[in-house]
Amino acid sequence: MLKLVKELCALPGVSSSEDAVRAFLMERAAPFADEMRVDAMGSLIVFKRGKKPTGNKLMLAAHMDEVGLIIRSITEEGYLKFDAIGGINRRVLLGKAVEIGPNKVKGVIGLKAYHLVSREEEKTVPKLETFYIDIGAKNKAKAEKLVSVGDCGVFVSDCVEFGAGMLKAKALDDRIGCAVMLKLLEEELPMDCTFVFTVQEEVGTRGAFGAAFSVTPELALILETTTAADLPGVEGHQKVCSPGKGPVIPFMDNGSVADRGLFELLRDTAEENGIPWQTKHYIAGGNDASAVQRSKAGVRTVTLSAAVRYLHAPASVASIQDMEQILKLTRHFLKAVADRV
Repeated sequence: MLKLVKELCALPGVSSSEDAVRAFLMERAAPFADEMRVDAMGSLIVFKRGKKPTGNKLMLAAHMDEVGLIIRSITEEGYLKFDAIGGINRRVLLGKAVEIGPNKVKGVIGLKAYHLVSREEEKTVPKLETFYIDIGAKNKAKAEKLVSVGDCGVFVSDCVEFGAGMLKAKALDDRIGCAVMLKLLEEELPMDCTFVFTVQEEVGTRGAFGAAFSVTPELALILETTTAADLPGVEGHQKVCSPGKGPVIPFMDNGSVADRGLFELLRDTAEENGIPWQTKHYIAGGNDASAVQRSKAGVRTVTLSAAVRYLHAPASVASIQDMEQILKLTRHFLKAVADRV
């Protein structure tokens, strides 16, 4: 599981440019799939038969895209102006390494020199339009030979194990969910399952909406990550959840409310199998569950997440044990669902 997460996090997959991630997933899933296709939006849909023939009743989903940047203009001096793809905290941008476009042009995110910053400016977070990317080009003409307006940029960040079983990497959101589904595809399943690796979750859950219409499931399990905020200076009631305390089973977020029966089944399954679990103590975030819930006639939906610190940053942090526990709980949940359908 850990090796797989590392491999997935190393791949570039900014929303709308998930090609490298999708190619990896297709190669790994192909030997175990009974059917596999890519829909119009680019989501990868994999069907695998299980012991109980239930067709498309159950869908599992995880998004393959990550937050990133998109080039909107090139200055006369050869610097790249950009906008964000997905929700990125501007405070983490300065000095970060990036790769731009299909040629993987290396660059560094810059901001005006500190000695030019006024006292008033010191009190505020710089606006996105004040940042730029330095690719070492001498002028606009030289830069245009390397990158184009509309190219996507991805953060460059190594996967590093540290501390008490923690992992630092970019794109943990949601390569953890993708890894869980790949591992399940390798196993004998208790019932038929449709695995959907969705695109463009970070820009409005667009891939999941189309995929849910295509698959038309009755039940859906969304495998995700969620912000932790278990940090110094954060009041107890503002701490959402904590890495290392088990899988997160949210009853609600800003986009969806979990189906009560599925929430209780997931919770009870965790407790029956000795798997520690937690819920979100602060209503925040959203994921593909919202899009799946409102598709067609509606789908009974529940989410299972990994608690992640510094979400949507070049260096996110999660517990390695939590990843393993999510895989274990999902495996037991499939068995519990199969016994009831």
